[in-house]
Amino acid sequence: MTDDTGTRYQVLARKYRPETFADLVGQEAMVRTLKNAFAADRIAQAFIMTGIRGTGKTTTARIIAKGLNCVGPDGNGGPTTDPCGQCEHCRAIMEGRHVDVMEMDAASRTGVGDIREIIDSVHYRAASARYKVYIIDEVHMLSTNAFNALLKTLEEPPAHVKFIFATTEIRKVPVTVLSRCQRFDLRRIEPEVMIALLQKIASAEGALISDEALALITRAAEGSARDATSLLDQAISHGAGETTATQVRAMLGLADRGRVLDLFDMILKGEAAAALAELSAQYADGADPMAVLRDLAEVTHWISVIKITPEAADDPTVPPDEKARGLAMAGALPMRVLTRMWQMLLKAIEEVAQAPNAMMAAEMAVIRLTHVADLPDPEQLVRRLSEGPGPTAPAPTGRGPAPGGTMTHAAPRAATTAMPTASGAATALAVAPDVALARYATFPAVVELIRANRDVKLLMEVETHLRLARYAPGRIEFEPTADAPRDLAATLAQRLQSWTGTRWGVSVVAEGGQPTIAEVRNAAYLEAETEAMQNPTVQAVFAAFPGAKITAIRTPEETRTEAALTALPEVEDEWDPFEE
Repeated sequence: MTDDTGTRYQVLARKYRPETFADLVGQEAMVRTLKNAFAADRIAQAFIMTGIRGTGKTTTARIIAKGLNCVGPDGNGGPTTDPCGQCEHCRAIMEGRHVDVMEMDAASRTGVGDIREIIDSVHYRAASARYKVYIIDEVHMLSTNAFNALLKTLEEPPAHVKFIFATTEIRKVPVTVLSRCQRFDLRRIEPEVMIALLQKIASAEGALISDEALALITRAAEGSARDATSLLDQAISHGAGETTATQVRAMLGLADRGRVLDLFDMILKGEAAAALAELSAQYADGADPMAVLRDLAEVTHWISVIKITPEAADDPTVPPDEKARGLAMAGALPMRVLTRMWQMLLKAIEEVAQAPNAMMAAEMAVIRLTHVADLPDPEQLVRRLSEGPGPTAPAPTGRGPAPGGTMTHAAPRAATTAMPTASGAATALAVAPDVALARYATFPAVVELIRANRDVKLLMEVETHLRLARYAPGRIEFEPTADAPRDLAATLAQRLQSWTGTRWGVSVVAEGGQPTIAEVRNAAYLEAETEAMQNPTVQAVFAAFPGAKITAIRTPEETRTEAALTALPEVEDEWDPFEE
C-alpha cells in the first residue's frame, strides 16, 4: 500500500525505531556503560542483551553494529556511540542488507550445522566494514551441541569479529556462554517515559489522542515499547480522528476501570444482585468476562499495595478520581479481606479459562465472592466463639443483685430452677438419681462427656473460663473468669440435663476456684518449655538462631511410642541375594 507520493507505509513500531543510543528510552544504565566502553576503547568481543519483548534488544544490537562500523559522513570516522546514519555502512545495517553484519534467528537455525557456518566464516576478514558482526536473536533456542560448538570461537574470536546475542530467556543460556559475554539487562520502560514517547509519536503523526487513552495503552503494553507503539498505531486507525479512552477500551476489550471499581465495591458489600447486573452490563458493552476478572484481581493487588505503601498510588497511568477511590478503599478494607479476595479471584480466573461458557463461570465466581464478603475470618470466628451469645435475661425472682456483686445465671425452666444459695450465688438446682450420676464421679468425666457430644463452643468455654470450686455428681460450683460468658452456668446445666436425663445444679461463686483446665495445661507446657530452655543444646540453637521459637515439646516416652507405631515390622528370614 502506498500514499500519493509513492512512499511505502511503515508501521509505527518500525518507523520510529531508535537509530542511535540517544533515541533509546528507559535504558540509561546500558547506554552509559556502552558509551564509556567505546570512549575508552574497551569494547568486548561479545554482548548479550536480555529483557522482555519490545524493550530494544535487537535494535540495540544494530546500533552497536552501526557504531562499530560507522565511518562518518566524511569517511574517516572511527567506532562511535553516535553513528552518523548517513554513511553507507549505517544505511546498509539499518536496512538489514550489510554483507558484514549477519543476523541469524536461532529459533529457526538451532543446530550445529548452522553454528559451523559461523565458525568457518569468522577467519575471513570483513569484506568492506571495520568489523564482522554476528547478531543471533533468540539465542536461547540453540541446541546444547550448538552452544558447545560456539564456545571456543566465542572465547577467542579474531580481532575483526564481534558477537551480539539477544534473548528473552536468559536462564536457558548456558553459564559457559554467559561468562564469555558482557551482559546487559534491558528494563521495562517506566510509565512516565512510555507516555512521553507515545505523545511524541502521536504529535509527529498529527494524531489526536487523549491522555487517558495513552495511559490505557501504556498499562496494556506492560513496559514494552514495541507493544505500545503497535497499540498506538491501531488506536489511531480505530479513532479516525480524535481517539478517546472509551474507544481504546473497546479496542482492547477492557471494561471501564471506574465500573470495575464499582463492581469491586458491590462484591465486598455482598450485593450479589447488583454485582451480577453490573457484570452483565459490562459483558453487553463488549467486555470479556476473563478480562473483567483479571481487572478485579489487578484492582485487588493495587489496593493491597497502596494499603502498605500509599506512595504507590502516585502512578501516572491512574486518573486522579480512581486514585482517590483506591486510597479510600485501602483505608477501609482489612488486609485479610483483600488477600482472601485475591486467592478466590486466582481460582476463578483458572475456572473461567477452562469453562465451556466463560460468562457463566464468571457469574458463579461473582456469586461466591459476594457470598463470602460478610463471612467472618478465622480470627473473628474464634473471638465470637470465645465471647458466646449475648447475656440472657435473668429469671424473675423479685430479688436484687446477689451480695458481693457476683453474677447470677439462670438456666431455662425446663432444665433447672434458679434459687439463691447460702453463698449468695444463684444456683441451678437439679435432683437426679444416684444411679444416673454414678458415671460422672469426677469433673474430668463431665469434660469428657462434653467432648463426646462434640459441643466445641461449650468445651472451649469450660476449659477456658470455668475455675472449679466444688464438685459432686449432679452439682458443680465454679468461679468464672473475668471474660466468661454470662450464661455459662445456665448453658452447662441445660446441656448436662439433656445428655444425662438428670437435673444438674450449677452454681457461680465469688471465690475459691481452682485454675482453669487451659491454665493448668499452659502451666505444664511453660514448665516443660522452661526445662527445655535449660538444655545446653537448646541454648546453643537459640544463640545461633535468635528468632527461633519452640513449637512443640515431646517427652522421651511419646517419642518412643511414636517410633514404635511408625516402625516397619521386622522380617525374620530376610533373603540375601549374595548368599549361596
